[in-house]
Amino acid sequence: MEKGIIVASFGTTFEEAEKLCIKSIEKRVKKEFNGYYTERAFTSQMVINKLKKRDGISVNNVTEALGKMKNEGISQIYIQSLHIIPGHEYNKLVNQAELFKKENQDIIVKIGVPLLYDDTDYERTVNSIEIPQIKPDEALVFMGHGTDHSSDTSYSLLEKYFRKEYSDNIFIGTMEGSITLGNIIPQLFRRKIKKIILMPFMLVTGDHVINDMAGDKGSSWKNTLIKGGFEVEVNMLGLGQNKKIQDIFISHLKTIIENN
Repeated sequence: MEKGIIVASFGTTFEEAEKLCIKSIEKRVKKEFNGYYTERAFTSQMVINKLKKRDGISVNNVTEALGKMKNEGISQIYIQSLHIIPGHEYNKLVNQAELFKKENQDIIVKIGVPLLYDDTDYERTVNSIEIPQIKPDEALVFMGHGTDHSSDTSYSLLEKYFRKEYSDNIFIGTMEGSITLGNIIPQLFRRKIKKIILMPFMLVTGDHVINDMAGDKGSSWKNTLIKGGFEVEVNMLGLGQNKKIQDIFISHLKTIIENN
């Protein structure tokens, strides 16, 4: 076997989220590319270290997964990113892969792009998510992760695509980006919104979704909105559970394999 695939995600320490949102994609990759040697990699060393210390579970980072492929005699390696945007974590993946390529010039390494990369990806993503009927006094608010990387603008662009397709009452806020819930709430008041449908725009339903978005304590988005007088309905479906979203990742992987 000379060809291998590395499925690379940020990772999660939440077992159920890992099964539903990461392992489900890995299973599809193994099924659709059953002639390939397949490995998992996480890009978050913090997640890797926590899993090792807490649960005794070992997960390779990208460099380690590439090294394992090399030791198995794999000469063509395809890395598929499960990141949402081409931000810091994706760049880390690319940098590690490029360093490996320089040190192993006899091995072909190609990288599949994240979920949101070109216009087609935005259109496909918008059409992959089941959007409920939104009444004039309702709004759908997505929680994305966000970043200080320039790719944070991806969320604002995606919001425009959602609004064009469905409703002007769709908002995308982030935990760590330029547009937060605090920027969205004044707009909700101006539009006289009474009910919020709260949904994650993240690969996994991990800590941010369970606690920061939907938690019953503290300053979670759910609590903040309830305190603001809104009725809140919560949807907990991670993007990794969505088969149509999985299709986009699979198509990115097929692109780098077929354009060899």
